[in-house]
Amino acid sequence: MATITKEEALEYHRLKGKPGKITVIPSKPMDTQRDLSLAYTPGVAVPVLEIEKDPEAAYEYTAKGNLVAVLSNGTAILGLGDRGALAAKPVMEGKGVLFKKFADVDVFDIEVDTHDPEEVILVARAIAPTFGGINLEDIKAPECFYIEERLKELLDIPVFHDDQHGTAIIASAALASALELVGKKHAEVRMVICGAGAAAISCARLAMRWGIRRENILMVDSKGVLYKGRREAMNKYKEEFAAETDCRTLADAMRGADVFFGLSVANILTPDMVRSMAERPIIFAMANPDPEIRYELAKEIRPDAIIATGRSD
Repeated sequence: MATITKEEALEYHRLKGKPGKITVIPSKPMDTQRDLSLAYTPGVAVPVLEIEKDPEAAYEYTAKGNLVAVLSNGTAILGLGDRGALAAKPVMEGKGVLFKKFADVDVFDIEVDTHDPEEVILVARAIAPTFGGINLEDIKAPECFYIEERLKELLDIPVFHDDQHGTAIIASAALASALELVGKKHAEVRMVICGAGAAAISCARLAMRWGIRRENILMVDSKGVLYKGRREAMNKYKEEFAAETDCRTLADAMRGADVFFGLSVANILTPDMVRSMAERPIIFAMANPDPEIRYELAKEIRPDAIIATGRSD
């Protein structure tokens, strides 16, 4: 992995005296008095009246259809945890530039300073007319599940929780390719998922839809393996993956495992755990900014493994 220093990261975010990573650029000519009269008063009154008559006209006369809200309350930023709404802004701007660079979709980042899921829902519902879709980001579990479910019920635009579905989609696609390379089938492998938040639960659900058997998945959180009868730090979403097992620790779960999905914290996967895995294991250490085990270390311990991290480098 490439080494990025603290100084380089900070300098990038204030490069050339322009803080941040996003800006707003007009999409129509703004060079003459006539242009200004069309863009604002009096010309702007005409689409106002058209949209009042037909709300769908907003997709023809405004940027709504290509504008996404990337919305967070900063309670689960990357692998850094709850750092607050303002500290989430660099990440939300970063997601915005990914939308723009790779799909030419415009983004406004929205940081909501509250831990109350009802307030997040209220804000998202109130601003929804502005947007063609809402991308929820870095909101902690289990509140994120409730927020997404309610907004899908309330709104007439798409709502997508990236930590759940974005992670699950890319991880599942990568797993399908990796299993083909190592000559294993979904229905045959044993899978350990380290983490039990939004990304972990969504990855587990999608893995099952791809063919991994429920009884072959062990999920581990900060308190240990999710097992039937456990009472500590459980909720209805974790309960879905409580297993009939004698395993209690991550080390227990890793013995003989074919697949490791890391959606937790840095450096939690030890060399001994990696050694204990099955032949030709698949290790996706996806914690950000630092993975559950460094790529170089995992590869040194298990040259037969397919290894990936969630980092861009």
